[in-house]
Amino acid sequence: MRLTPIALSVALALATMGSAGHGQKPDDQIDARSVAFVRQGEALTTSAQYDAAIDALESALVIDPRNRAAYVGLAQVAQGQKLPGKAVALYAEALKLEPNDPTALAGQGEALVQRGAVERAKQNLEKLHKICKAPCPQATTLSAAIAKGPPPERLTARAPEPAVPEAKN
Repeated sequence: MRLTPIALSVALALATMGSAGHGQKPDDQIDARSVAFVRQGEALTTSAQYDAAIDALESALVIDPRNRAAYVGLAQVAQGQKLPGKAVALYAEALKLEPNDPTALAGQGEALVQRGAVERAKQNLEKLHKICKAPCPQATTLSAAIAKGPPPERLTARAPEPAVPEAKN
């Protein structure tokens, strides 16, 4: 009986300490060095120095693999290099960390349009409309990309003709 108040105090203290980290957003806990590399990578991407941007963004991920902005940056580099399939996969990595990231959803939608997957891009647009209560720039950008449609080379691409075996005489 004499130990009950002490046990309750210790249990209360442990419960409070265990929940202290849940009040922060995941991005608030990203290593500052990783954030600095992301900023450097974004600046290099803007100036079309893609190889250096990739190095900086990958360094950011080595320092902190939870840095969603680094995945988004790498995806933007892939789009700049005309690699929409790689961009879709990198945006998917960012969306694993935060499924409601409007920037990643819009970017993935644009990459899907570049690949010719307009219906999947429309699904991303629907998610954006659910997330954004007011009109958001990401939804506007994705709507414009969907309206524009896939690039002409995607529209004319066809599967190769099957080889016809030669007749033997």
